[in-house]
Amino acid sequence: MFERFTKDARAVVTGAVDACERSGARTVEVEHLLLAMIERSGGKGTFVLTALGLDDRRDSLHDALAEARRRAGLSKAETDALAGLGIDVTEIVSRVEEVHGVGAMAGDRQDKGWWGGRRTFSRGAKDVLEQSLRIAVARRARNIGDEHILLALTTQKGVVAELLADHGVTFESVSRVLGGGGEAKAG
Repeated sequence: MFERFTKDARAVVTGAVDACERSGARTVEVEHLLLAMIERSGGKGTFVLTALGLDDRRDSLHDALAEARRRAGLSKAETDALAGLGIDVTEIVSRVEEVHGVGAMAGDRQDKGWWGGRRTFSRGAKDVLEQSLRIAVARRARNIGDEHILLALTTQKGVVAELLADHGVTFESVSRVLGGGGEAKAG
């Protein structure tokens, strides 16, 4: 499948591996794909994010991802569902961090050595890449571009899609910019 990726899509995937390594994680997660996407310049995906105003809100997105990591990767919807059952995630995070330090629930493994070799992709990250192929095929594209990865990021359940939606980046808004529906058309 990787041979069908455009130069920009390949840059997102390799950027996700870099983001994973910088964070000290052992597995490339969906959030690493998003971080690679927002840290790039050039490409249709980046154009769309700029057109939707995400350029001005990158810091907000980074902060929201960090906060989600502190909650062990739980989305707001999951946190709200647990609250409905009487489980206060904020209180749990506070207690765990009192004992084990800030970020203890984030799953960061920076203190553990890396065994070497390639980083593996989580099931969620693989699902995003597979979904990007399906989207490209549905749009009759010959190759998978970074815009298809962005569209796939908006379709997956979880923190990343929720944060993108909170910042105005949805499947519909991305499709509208790509198709030129009232906004600048991506080249």
